[in-house]
Amino acid sequence: MDTIKETPKEERKNPFFNASYNTPHDTAPFDRICLEDYEPAFMEGIRQDDDLTDRIINNPEPPSFDNTVAFNVPDNLLSRVSNVFFNLLSANTNDEMDELAQKMSPILTEHANNILLNENLFARIKSVYENHRELTPEEQMLLEKSYDGFIRSGANLSAEDKEKFRTISQELSKLTLQFSQNNLKETNSFELHLTDENDLAGLPESAVEAAALAAREKEMQGWLFTLHAPSYNPFMTYADNRELRRKMYMARNTICTHENEYNNIDIVKRIVNLRRERAQLLGYPTYADFVLKKRMAENSQNVYKLLNDLLEAYLPAARKEVREVERMAQEKEGKDFILQPWDFGYYSHKLQLEKYNLDAEMLRPYFELSRVKEGVFGLATRLYGITFKENTEIPVYHPDVTAYEVFDGDGTFLAVLYTDFHPRKSKQSGAWMTSYKDQWIEDNGTNHRPHVSVTMNLTKPTDSKPALLTLGEVETFLHEFGHALHGIFANTRFESLSGTSVYWDFVELPSQIMENFAIERDFLNTFARHYSTDEPLPEELIDRIVKSRNFNAAYACVRQVSFGLLDMAYYTMEHAFDEDVLAFEKRAWQAAQLLPQPEETCMSVQFGHIMAGGYAAGYYSYKWAEVLDADAFSLFKEKGIFNREVAQAFRDNILSKGGTEPPMDLYKRFRGQAPTIDALLQRNGIKPINKV
Repeated sequence: MDTIKETPKEERKNPFFNASYNTPHDTAPFDRICLEDYEPAFMEGIRQDDDLTDRIINNPEPPSFDNTVAFNVPDNLLSRVSNVFFNLLSANTNDEMDELAQKMSPILTEHANNILLNENLFARIKSVYENHRELTPEEQMLLEKSYDGFIRSGANLSAEDKEKFRTISQELSKLTLQFSQNNLKETNSFELHLTDENDLAGLPESAVEAAALAAREKEMQGWLFTLHAPSYNPFMTYADNRELRRKMYMARNTICTHENEYNNIDIVKRIVNLRRERAQLLGYPTYADFVLKKRMAENSQNVYKLLNDLLEAYLPAARKEVREVERMAQEKEGKDFILQPWDFGYYSHKLQLEKYNLDAEMLRPYFELSRVKEGVFGLATRLYGITFKENTEIPVYHPDVTAYEVFDGDGTFLAVLYTDFHPRKSKQSGAWMTSYKDQWIEDNGTNHRPHVSVTMNLTKPTDSKPALLTLGEVETFLHEFGHALHGIFANTRFESLSGTSVYWDFVELPSQIMENFAIERDFLNTFARHYSTDEPLPEELIDRIVKSRNFNAAYACVRQVSFGLLDMAYYTMEHAFDEDVLAFEKRAWQAAQLLPQPEETCMSVQFGHIMAGGYAAGYYSYKWAEVLDADAFSLFKEKGIFNREVAQAFRDNILSKGGTEPPMDLYKRFRGQAPTIDALLQRNGIKPINKV
């Protein structure tokens, strides 16, 4: 009797270890990646990095730009696995990924420190910095960035201080990760479950339907509201029940302050102190001094000048706006009514209705997501000639995600774009653009094109309606799409200077300039049609949008300034911070507060931008870039909002250049002059428009 031999199963290979992913454009094989693939890929990537460092150090040839500074491997194993893992940690995480992140974060920080504190490697970099061949401007920028990167990472420190630097960096990496994880889990833990239909009074049908769907998804009766923006914002704007608005507001604004495992108060103190200690190790009085040396603003005096100039210009108008809202509330509730933070959105909405007969819900039917997407993509086509084609063969990490190929005007492939629009438990709040692969050009001329992603938390479809957006959500889409264009058009030789790798107070220009289109009649007419009747957005509604564009604009500006003041208060401290975080926060931004501040509320413990993101000592960047975008868009307004020549100049001088030149040089080349605050003041109605 013959023995039947079972054919051995082919051993599964870690997809990160394949020379090619064998996917369209070598995109990340999300459908083949398992949790257990990450750690081995991280460790092998670290080993390969170490080998590369050894080869540079042990090269018998004298140090040169080519064999030391430019001798790297773009899109290497470590960057590929890091890009996938950490992007998904924000967009589609779970408890197992969170645990692995806590494990790997200190290992990766130690690896980075081993490179940046390597004395032999720094000696070669320094040798090139002091004596090199004639370099192109881009090569010079890479050399300066590399040298400064070592200096700013402790390369010149004593052996003892290098160890302190290592310890601080490792602890910071753990704490910033924990800060974000606590924020997400605490946000997800709150639910407002309503079963009495009377509690829904005032809420629009869209919000009620979404809440009913949320309840059904959890096998609950009634309606479920959460702290995620598409649920929270309509509730705070429309719900008649003041006590429930207060409950929602207090839940949202006391996240991570409760006596539980997600409390971030001590983490805030430690993060602030560790950043100050690290900056002082490097010879800077404060963390802000350290950060701003590599920003357009240059120093904290210039940041405070911007913030104070904005306060001076906008505060009187903002106070007037708040008085108007309070006056309306008192007309309805009685002259003794005191406007609270949970009332502002509700009565602002009623005032906007009264003044302009405009309401976000009136516009929703005309902003169906697929149409908005066509409009935004079509805007890029009209400005830059690029086109977008969905490719279902490109793997995605969640069913909500769609992948597109982006082609230039001449038909050549430009980029892959992923879109991920809706909130879920596994996704951080907010909206962001990121990349899974950056752009660079090989010495042989091969141009490796980027894979970029826009991730948002926009209104979801319901059982009876498609995803219908607010005008604010359309602006968010345009903002993140502007960042995506910065990545898509990247055209630099070196990966580390590519796309959005620019000064942090310059990076918001490409995104914020796109927001300007949201209220432009000619743009709205290209896509805004009623989702069920196909009727175009009525001209009289567009008129109301344009007329109301500056409704509460001063209030919004002062609110942003308050965040900048809080950020700077933390990071301009020269001494150890051990104050009560809640009290410190209220004192730090007091000059810009327009409404009462409940004692228990605290933003710092959930302010991911400045605690866990890249905006520490840099939140002012949004207002800095707003000055730039208002000034830059004034050229589009002057020449025509779809003017191809202006758009091409913006692409050539800003979007494609990345960090290859000083940003002010790039801006002046596009605009022909330095920016002024005048265009912003005129756009917001604070200063009259100059008429010739």
